[in-house]
Amino acid sequence: MKLYRVKVPVIARAVLESLCNDGSILVEPENRAEAENDLIAIMEEFLRRDHDLGEAVKSRMANQAIPYDQRGKVRGAIATEWNHPTGKEIPRYLARQIIENFMISRFVEDVFADDRDMYTKVVRIVEAHDVNEDALRLEAMERIKNVAEGSVEYEDALARAMREVKTRYGLISTRASR
Repeated sequence: MKLYRVKVPVIARAVLESLCNDGSILVEPENRAEAENDLIAIMEEFLRRDHDLGEAVKSRMANQAIPYDQRGKVRGAIATEWNHPTGKEIPRYLARQIIENFMISRFVEDVFADDRDMYTKVVRIVEAHDVNEDALRLEAMERIKNVAEGSVEYEDALARAMREVKTRYGLISTRASR
């Protein structure tokens, strides 16, 4: 799973609405925006750490002259060193952070549901906002069929096409795609 910044407020709102509506938590209407901001902050912090992880991967690969095809291994190794979740661990990590926040937040008046029940609901909501990266990549590849695969031009064209596809689906802003 990949968490997109544009999905963060949507996920925060969906989690609060779902758990408030089913009686799992009580958040007074006047505290709803602040409670939502707390959830946004949790996800933003995850994204900041994820960005830092990406920078550390680039740095290690450059410093040790590691070929690009080893990027996934390097990312996995550093993520393990940092205890940073990746892939399918992300929804579970975010769910644990969100539930922990409910227990200490001054904007959540009461928690009525069992942690396990809330955990399952939050994971389901986060996963519902996952994006099929493979489908995006296939669409981008369709756009650059005329470029020879394996070349530097292909990688540049694919990166541009991916930005265009993600922009079209509203996953990144036009400002971020430049």
